[in-house]
Amino acid sequence: MSRSTGFLLLVGIACAHAAIHHSHDNDLFIKGGTTVSTSDECISLLPSLEQAGHCEGVRDILIQGGKITKFEKPGVIEAPEGAYVIDASGKYVFPGGIDPHTHLEMPFMGQQACDDFQSGQEAALAGGTTFHIDFALPVNGDILAGHEMYKEKAAKSVMDYGFHMAITTWNDKMGADMKTLADRGINSFKFFLAYKGALMVTDEQFIAGMQVCKDEGLVAMVHAENGDAVAVGQKRMIDAGITGPEGHPLSRPAILEGEATGRAIRLANFTGAPLYVVHVMSIDAMEEVERARERGMNVIGETVASAITQEESKVWDPDFKIAAQYVMSPPIRSAEHRDKVKAGLATGKLQLIATDHAVFNSTQKEAGEAPKGDFRGLPH
Repeated sequence: MSRSTGFLLLVGIACAHAAIHHSHDNDLFIKGGTTVSTSDECISLLPSLEQAGHCEGVRDILIQGGKITKFEKPGVIEAPEGAYVIDASGKYVFPGGIDPHTHLEMPFMGQQACDDFQSGQEAALAGGTTFHIDFALPVNGDILAGHEMYKEKAAKSVMDYGFHMAITTWNDKMGADMKTLADRGINSFKFFLAYKGALMVTDEQFIAGMQVCKDEGLVAMVHAENGDAVAVGQKRMIDAGITGPEGHPLSRPAILEGEATGRAIRLANFTGAPLYVVHVMSIDAMEEVERARERGMNVIGETVASAITQEESKVWDPDFKIAAQYVMSPPIRSAEHRDKVKAGLATGKLQLIATDHAVFNSTQKEAGEAPKGDFRGLPH
């Protein structure tokens, strides 16, 4: 946002704030805020209204029963008697944010992400995100059992959420189980081309899963790094005596992200499945997405907040606790990658931004490193 006046007020946060003082049935009136949306039409913000008019500018908003019912220039509508009124003058009013990529309470690399469905969601709400989609992991390869486990974890939720489901192996019943989950409302399935020996699937398994997605109208998602090559890169680092957090990005350079992204896109084209490429971190991967879309393929590229705000130097910090904070996969790249990925998001080469929120604290990082004594054990 180029303009610096005022603060931000999100409609979802305003509703939550009002709920503290009034029941859900009471009206909420937000007056005088400068509204912001992605287009001139308010349909994305106001799905309940048939004719919304122009969305930008100073507007008054009336919310009744949890839905926006009126959206007008100042003075056109009045706050109903008993309504909770928020004066948003000098502030921007946004729709609540959607985070399409999170990992709450995720078990990984001997640890479990320390944000659960309550603490993680409370943090999200405080920052203006009012809906997120979490990745459910299977239990011993069983995606139905994994879904049940994650529903139990999510029982403590304080905001709206949904699930993607990860596919980490393949067997004769997997296709049928995917259809069962689709009937339950899960229509996106993630495949890992990385994490060899843990989450990684083979190309044959990936193709089988994407074929189900194509046949059933589901979305295939992919973590695109060449897991076999990463394993070679890790061995190279260890053989060279590089064991600290800096070994992580050195072992999985951008070329391996680009290769896997291109391969995933071509295999998606082979099956006819739509493909969602998660956490694009490099120019290499972004260009593969861009070329595919230029050819008319149904490919979506997602980047994450760390990709467009951070650069790789912190992972070289001599303080282990600091350096380990910046370990993620694919790795945070150089400033050149950061700037071009950010520009790609702004110009439509990439379509979505997420957080890939997966929190492991410094104690967990140290515990993860201990078994192998090097970067390969760092949970992230």
